[in-house]
Amino acid sequence: MQIAVGTAGQGRVALVDLDASDQPIATVSIAELPPAVRELESHRPRWVWGDTRDWYPSLLDAGIRVERCHDLRLCGAILGQSSTTEAARVAHPRPAWLPLGPSEPGGAVTPVEASVDRTPLFDFEEFDVLQAIGVEERTGEASDRVASADAAAVPVAAVAAEYRRQLEVVAQSTSPGALRLLLAAESVGALIGVELHAAGLPWDRAVHERVLETELGPKPKPGWKPAHMERLAAEVRAALEAPSVNLDSQVDLLRALRRAGIHVASTGRWELKEHEHPAIEPLLAYKKLARLLSANGWAWLDEWIADGRFRPDYVPGGTATGRWATAGGGALQLPKNVRSAVVADPGWKLVVADAAQLEPRVLAGLARDEAMAEAGRGKDFYRGIVDAGVVENREQAKYAILGAMYGATTGESGRLVPRLARAYPRAMALVDRAAADGERGAIVTSHLGRSSPLPSAEWREVQSRASQPEATSADERRARSVARDWGRFTRNFVVQGSAAEWALCWMAALRSRLAAIAATAVVDELARASGPAFERAPHLVYFLHDEIIVHTPAVLAEQVAEAVTEAARGAGKLLFGEFPVEFPLDLEVVDSYALAEG
Repeated sequence: MQIAVGTAGQGRVALVDLDASDQPIATVSIAELPPAVRELESHRPRWVWGDTRDWYPSLLDAGIRVERCHDLRLCGAILGQSSTTEAARVAHPRPAWLPLGPSEPGGAVTPVEASVDRTPLFDFEEFDVLQAIGVEERTGEASDRVASADAAAVPVAAVAAEYRRQLEVVAQSTSPGALRLLLAAESVGALIGVELHAAGLPWDRAVHERVLETELGPKPKPGWKPAHMERLAAEVRAALEAPSVNLDSQVDLLRALRRAGIHVASTGRWELKEHEHPAIEPLLAYKKLARLLSANGWAWLDEWIADGRFRPDYVPGGTATGRWATAGGGALQLPKNVRSAVVADPGWKLVVADAAQLEPRVLAGLARDEAMAEAGRGKDFYRGIVDAGVVENREQAKYAILGAMYGATTGESGRLVPRLARAYPRAMALVDRAAADGERGAIVTSHLGRSSPLPSAEWREVQSRASQPEATSADERRARSVARDWGRFTRNFVVQGSAAEWALCWMAALRSRLAAIAATAVVDELARASGPAFERAPHLVYFLHDEIIVHTPAVLAEQVAEAVTEAARGAGKLLFGEFPVEFPLDLEVVDSYALAEG
């Protein structure tokens, strides 16, 4: 059964069985919608609606969790850009009310190099290796909620028509099977994003406040800096002989640094660490505390923590690669020193799992590179590269893989990349082709069918100017530079986008397994703050690209841990069939997130 959900006029909602007729099986008020959905959910329908965020929250508030849906907004965004649907889109144009996606021209998230992906490709504890090869540290926040049409106001007839259009586009695509899987996974991701907000991440405010007092000092009066920051600021000013310098003003700080003989172009951590001066160490410490204060200080606690839960607004599909973003709260960059505040409820546990070196394993599967897959046998992919004799040590393996993904040609990474090319020619050929496509302005596509955005009009103007008879050598250099930049983006788009697909399939499979566990479980200790839909059931509470946290009754923790592992194994099979690439997990059952940091 496939049930379209849309408006029917006069504040009513119509539910239409798309497998039967266009006549509503029910027309209800907004207040009557939850019980109607509860009754129909027993038939395991696929709910078809414009935007999951508009319909699902009220259902969860009523304790109703739906099994599956088709999110027209998210699926339309994928179909509107995918290289596999180009001909079908011409035959079946999209309706005006359907919003654009982040990869489409004019979409809500601008698809340029600086904002397409806001987190590093790899899951290192620190960003030093990335910065060493020139990769900027990014945050993971979307500037605002991805804009959409008011999907809740779309008539049910329009919802039904758009669903049928999307099915036609998929059927006429060059890869219908892969696209169907991607759209199903993306739609489950939409459900999970709303569920993560509804359930919330368990958070102990008292623990967080103790962390702030330890790191920053007592909570200051309004308008004052914490004591430890004031002390460090005084040390910096003394070392720079600049008693009035404002350390929070980049212009003011740069001027003081240069006057002191520290010639830097920015106040970035990596550049500052290149200099020896008494001001550097306290300045770096000050900047670290300033980031903690602004990102997760007392004001953040007041805004984001309520009833023992942190409820960020996740934005599934919020970047061009399909990775998620958040619209406030900083959920995608929780610093280590506040993770101790993530504490399971009494009688419950946290199952924390992350996929070990996900992206290189995905690359091995994409390229069908058996030698690279062999290096991934076991949890430490980088150690496997060393054991294969490609490089001498694990640090070199990290540099080499990062260099391959980001197209490094100089430094340690550039020196090591040719070794990878000799050892893993199929994998390197895949990313090299993606880079070459990007450099000539073409799009590239993930494993299941999500395609990259086209370069901007400014990018094409630079290329055009360099091809004119009157072009200068500076024009040509600029064109080569921006072409290489876009090639680096498309080089890792294919891997990162495919890794995002693996993560969606992992979560989707896990979500089903958790529901099955909950169906037969008897739970004594309730997680009431998680809401009526989750207070008795193990449920996802956190997602970060290749890491998840499940909040579970302690008596079910072992079952949940097994489900997490089996879901990861199943996601690999779903995407890469019998190709022998492994996706091992680092998994721990803990009371506090901080205890799962290895």
